[in-house]
Amino acid sequence: MRDGDRKNILMTEYNINKEKPAPENSIWKTVGAQTNPSRWDGARWSSFVDHISARGVTVHAGRADTSVFVSDAGGLALGMPHGVVRPSSASDISEVLKAAQEYEVPVTTRGGGLTTEGESVAFGGLLLDMSSMNRVLRIDPDGMTVRTEAGIYWHQLAEVLRRDGLDYLSAPLNLTSSVGGTLGVGGIDINSPRLGCSADQCLSLKVVTPTGEIVECSTDHNPDLLERVLLGYGQFGVITEATLKVRPFTPIIMKYFYYSSLRTAVEDLQFIANEDAADYSGILTIMDKAINLLVAFDSDEREKGFNLRWRRHLRGHGEINFGLRMAGYYLTHPWRLREASYLIGRRLTLFPEFSRPEYMHDNKIVDRTVVFSRAVWKFWGGSKMVIPDLAASEEKFIEAVERGNEVCRKYFRHYTLYCVGIKLSGRRERYEMSCIPPDARGMAYGCEFEPMLRDTDYSRDYLQSFKNEIYDIGVDMGLSYYRFGGMMKGYVRKAFGDELVDKHREMKRKADPAMILNRDVIF
Repeated sequence: MRDGDRKNILMTEYNINKEKPAPENSIWKTVGAQTNPSRWDGARWSSFVDHISARGVTVHAGRADTSVFVSDAGGLALGMPHGVVRPSSASDISEVLKAAQEYEVPVTTRGGGLTTEGESVAFGGLLLDMSSMNRVLRIDPDGMTVRTEAGIYWHQLAEVLRRDGLDYLSAPLNLTSSVGGTLGVGGIDINSPRLGCSADQCLSLKVVTPTGEIVECSTDHNPDLLERVLLGYGQFGVITEATLKVRPFTPIIMKYFYYSSLRTAVEDLQFIANEDAADYSGILTIMDKAINLLVAFDSDEREKGFNLRWRRHLRGHGEINFGLRMAGYYLTHPWRLREASYLIGRRLTLFPEFSRPEYMHDNKIVDRTVVFSRAVWKFWGGSKMVIPDLAASEEKFIEAVERGNEVCRKYFRHYTLYCVGIKLSGRRERYEMSCIPPDARGMAYGCEFEPMLRDTDYSRDYLQSFKNEIYDIGVDMGLSYYRFGGMMKGYVRKAFGDELVDKHREMKRKADPAMILNRDVIF
């Protein structure tokens, strides 16, 4: 492709504000408006750069520096910043945001770039590449805490903690995400049914506000700012440092239960969460034919207690028993042998990644950090990651999963679901506009619906239509979402209502008068 052609394509993507009307009688008829913003016009950019450069902040504006950030993990939103800053301190960020307010330059923060709706894509303006702030500052083994810079990836943090025999409490399943980015959206793991989301493990933060103030906040000091920043989708400040709870490192014992009924598997997942029967639990599916309930333990004692008290209540099967049942099904449904071949192939390539001998000892996973990160990227990564989701109260979750599954079957031959529970902390202030559904009490549940694209070239219209149908379920049922920002921010008012959105928009405008910080994510 010639440079001129590439430029034309990029500029077209920059200026898409909504999808073109779909042809009559096509599957794309339900496509709703995308909210990809127009590219910022660059007004006063040179003056802004001169201002922060004079204060020791380096702006990288070459094509090699900016084009690296043309998209995020979703691979659908395309944009490019005018320049990139790789800060080394909160003071650097403070200078940037003070000047951005004065010159009205939009600033987008980016950690691991694992957003899927363009939330970490800059449509012009400045991009703050937070990965440059990746040091572990202090480990307190007596108080069981760690102080770290927010741009560090979770797998890097885990490697440092491991040297002292420690581990994080709760982190996202994909550990190539950053600590700061995770705290801003919640962070869900298979231990979230017991420990809550990653943001619940945070004791204090250093935050640079949208107007450039550097503020320490905790539950005792500036608690309002703490609650706005945690699960605040980057609207109320840039997290530069975080103090997190840690725990002793332990290998984990993993068990797998197999189901052919999605409803039964979800009921058992909820049972485990309500009874606190395991240290980890979650569901990964290969379509809705092979549903795998993961149950894991930090100690032999916890596993023994599970086997004695709770195991008999689960209706899942062991792998051999389940395999025989599936073989019987496909022998009587030979027209579905292609589907059976896919299931077998997926099983043979996926599950060995969870039990590689170099990460196992005495049938225990001794490095879950590497195992989960490797498996997530290898089997769920690619040039595009389309992962619409729904978050529901316990009472609504099964219906939400079943309805979302039907949408997946409608659009894709192969897909996977990831379901997990989320223990709620009771700190309701931060939950108003977040992945925590408004009617959830004690426990919430989330499900991600991910097509196995396998680098198939689906059109943006087709993928957008799929996402819209998933998000429409949330609107219809009064649910919430992990990823309602970016391209899908048109759903914010549908999901939360004008009164609540206007309340938070006013809070945002008060904290960020020029509306420059991550302004294309929510509002």
